[in-house]
Amino acid sequence: MSPKDLFDEVKLYINLVGGTLSADDTVIDKPHSDPKLTELIAYIYSGRHHRIVKGIQLITLYYTDLSGKSVPVNYRIYDKQDGQTKNDYLREMITEVLHWGLKPHAVTTDAWYSSKKNLKFFKNKELEFLTGIAKNRLCSVDGKNFTQVQNLEIPDNGLIVHLRKFGQVKVFRRIFKNEIPRYYVMYVPNKDILFLISFVEFKKLHSIHWGIECYHRAIKQVCGIELFMVRTSEAIKTHFFSAIRAFTQLELIRTQELIENWYEVQRNLSLQVARDFILEHLEQKIGLNTHSQISVNA
Repeated sequence: MSPKDLFDEVKLYINLVGGTLSADDTVIDKPHSDPKLTELIAYIYSGRHHRIVKGIQLITLYYTDLSGKSVPVNYRIYDKQDGQTKNDYLREMITEVLHWGLKPHAVTTDAWYSSKKNLKFFKNKELEFLTGIAKNRLCSVDGKNFTQVQNLEIPDNGLIVHLRKFGQVKVFRRIFKNEIPRYYVMYVPNKDILFLISFVEFKKLHSIHWGIECYHRAIKQVCGIELFMVRTSEAIKTHFFSAIRAFTQLELIRTQELIENWYEVQRNLSLQVARDFILEHLEQKIGLNTHSQISVNA
């Protein structure tokens, strides 16, 4: 059971051409596990907890096709024994899905994956991209005088700049609830189209990227990816594959409008179990036939 097996299953239900490929990683928390006894567990910085935690890092490629179906199409479980970085995994996974027949028009990532090497890799693969960048990333309006992107006056509709050691991109700035500005760059090969990219188009692509964050939440809250009690690499990988596959089934059921969202099956199951438990114990304690109707005098 490998990422290729997952792709072979989901490719039958998605449009392989023209969608958006989002990349991100998440930490699968295992606070009570011993890294000396359980393979793949390491000490990792968690953006959720804002500190070093024990867990396993999962890197995912999440594809959204033109109809709105969104499924994982490739993934890696970080293993320091491989001698690879998360960026190495990213480029390897994208190369694989392109070889398998996926033909996305764009890639989206957060700032962690915005290295010069990655951006040139996307460009060489003829992929448009939207990626976050650090506030101190060097840009130039005139192609000569470079300054940190945080020093630029960026209008709502973005600003065409030269990203140092890459080339021309359009930079956008967004301020979220915590009032901390974040910076993003968009790239398309055609410079005329690059100039015409609007804030609406940026926001649409950024919203698509947010889907991978929702996916991370769902595999933890609904698919039980954190709930394993095995120690070997192979057993852990089997569990991860099963949890990710469970998510893909939920998403396909959702797109068929059999459920409204990924959480509905879990919620309905929990309600039914709770109802049956309460009724059973009511019958045992007070001898009440809870399935019969009780007449009430008006």
